[in-house]
Amino acid sequence: MVEARWNGTLIASSDDTVVVEGNHYFPADAVNAALLRPSATTTVCPWKGTAHYHSLNVDGAENRDAAWYYPDPKPKAEAIRDRIAFWKGVQVG
Repeated sequence: MVEARWNGTLIASSDDTVVVEGNHYFPADAVNAALLRPSATTTVCPWKGTAHYHSLNVDGAENRDAAWYYPDPKPKAEAIRDRIAFWKGVQVG
């Protein structure tokens, strides 16, 4: 089972992650959506497409743009559609 935690709180847990470039992409339904806040941030990856972000909010603490996902990935990255990955201090393992 792979888990994502930030500030001691479980953010996501699944035995069905997809690893791309060293990042675990969790199924969206394995992530506690109550801890996610929408972000206007986007970035572009040449082979995955446009990433969109969420900030985490745990007990009043915010971790800005700590989660990302590809709502419409390019064909080579189709395996990460409907999945969310984490960084910025989120412990995944």
